[in-house]
Amino acid sequence: MDSLLFKALKEILKLQGKRKTYRLKTKLIADLMLLVTAVFASFIGLNEKNQKPKWKLIWQDEFNYNGLPDSTKWTYDIGGNGWGNDELQYYTKERNQNVEVSKGHLYIKAVKEKFEGNSYTSTRLITKGRKDFRYGKIELRAKIPKGRGLWPAFWMLSSNEPRIWPDDGEIDILENVGYTPGEITGAAHVKRDKTGTAIITSANSTKIVDAAEAFHTYKLQWTPQRLEWYVDDKLFHFYEKADRPPHHWPFNGRFYLLLNVAVGGSWGGKNGIDDTVFPQSFVIDYVRVYEDQNL
Repeated sequence: MDSLLFKALKEILKLQGKRKTYRLKTKLIADLMLLVTAVFASFIGLNEKNQKPKWKLIWQDEFNYNGLPDSTKWTYDIGGNGWGNDELQYYTKERNQNVEVSKGHLYIKAVKEKFEGNSYTSTRLITKGRKDFRYGKIELRAKIPKGRGLWPAFWMLSSNEPRIWPDDGEIDILENVGYTPGEITGAAHVKRDKTGTAIITSANSTKIVDAAEAFHTYKLQWTPQRLEWYVDDKLFHFYEKADRPPHHWPFNGRFYLLLNVAVGGSWGGKNGIDDTVFPQSFVIDYVRVYEDQNL
């Protein structure tokens, strides 16, 4: 690439040194200039592509306090309407029975109890209206709850208002359904197919045998061209813009974070619910978001 660039420059200088010939070869010079520009742009693009990210921590909650989650960082989704998945829990707000910060950890607790017409309660924390993100590295260190019928998740939704789902995109950084213990799934959901029924989904899973007993780090690395999913720094799934039609890449906008434990549902409750496991907690050590200073 370097030799091609230098040859082109040398030829341009040679032509420019011959003033009489220069006027006759304006088009050739212009073409060579375009070639130099293209080669140089390709060289810079290649360098940028191969450049290692320069991470800067821009947002975090370490949960080094006691009480309810920090209201400057988190708010709540509230209700028990099934949430589009036939889920059975009621998501409560600022209720210690379902959410608390204690001893350096956040606890999101699923409880079997009658509440507002539902048979279970839980909490869904969101950063909507507090903070959203565009590209970066998003990390969660956590222990997931254990038991058939539970469905913990750490995920992201588009900040677009009004939001059109799934066209505006969904990124699931961590999901587990209790009837497959330790199976961690990462997924991207985008626009429906041509029939208007099936949602285009790219997903993969990895097995973490002690996911409910030990803390592990779940990470999304998000660039303008690619999504990557990791557990403990081991890549297990990716989704690339280059492989998709434009309407299957809605991931250039801003997204907010969600943390919750669902009960039952079309996926989580597929094999029923074991009521003997309750209460169960999703235990979070920290949530951190990094920005790549090279973007």
